[in-house]
Amino acid sequence: MVSKLLLLAALSGVNATPQQSLCDKYTVALLKDNTAANQYTLLQLVVNTVVIGNYTQPNVGIAVPGILAPATYGGEAVDLLPYFNGCLKSSNRGHPVAINFLDGGGAASVIDGSLLQMTSTNQYKLFTHLYEFFGTLLGCSMQGMSGFPAYAGQPGMFQVHKYMSLDPNEVGYFISQVGAAAASFGVSAADVQTVAGLLSATFNVACAPAQALVNGDSEFQSICDHKDCPKAPNAVCYKYEHYGFFPEPKSVGGASCPASGDYGGGGGYEHREW
Repeated sequence: MVSKLLLLAALSGVNATPQQSLCDKYTVALLKDNTAANQYTLLQLVVNTVVIGNYTQPNVGIAVPGILAPATYGGEAVDLLPYFNGCLKSSNRGHPVAINFLDGGGAASVIDGSLLQMTSTNQYKLFTHLYEFFGTLLGCSMQGMSGFPAYAGQPGMFQVHKYMSLDPNEVGYFISQVGAAAASFGVSAADVQTVAGLLSATFNVACAPAQALVNGDSEFQSICDHKDCPKAPNAVCYKYEHYGFFPEPKSVGGASCPASGDYGGGGGYEHREW
């Protein structure tokens, strides 16, 4: 089992001082003062860019389309949008259901900042959980203090993602956008490469042994659960539901599945100063 301490030390300590995590390092580099509020702002900037693509200035000229934009990865077409806009029965509510996670206005509410006031929406819950989850992974030292809530979501990523039946290219594209978003804010190539590699080893494999990422309890973290997913070293598929692999989710279609919307895509908006 990979312990939480080993994984988080690797994620949070790359190219930082022994006392400084990546979160702390880049909070100071980008926002000057290392406060809980600024750490939360940093995570918002990066996660928002991962999802909707470039929307801020300044950056270092790296284009980020975002995970909602159709793409090609590993030589295969990738389209993650249907997992987020309610077009697939891929969310886990004890059984597979379709949930629109962009019901707070999509990219527009992210860009103008109004999303954080839409606390009853699925989109607010998704985005804030992402801020909190990645804050924990990147070792934000002030998370849990006023201004940066502790992660309050499901600790096991397999349970969250199991009905999505994500294949290696889909997970790989998501991770590539995490790296591109970080790089667009000036995170070093070495830091990006190492974090992306660790995310891949943790999430883009099937049947990985349980490990604790966001609390003290060991949980299954593999989110690659398609038949084409590579098995993790020391795979324990016999401990997973369905031996770690799930069928592709069913499409919803009809009026409940929006044909279009304001979902980002990077570069399609006037950049906002921060």
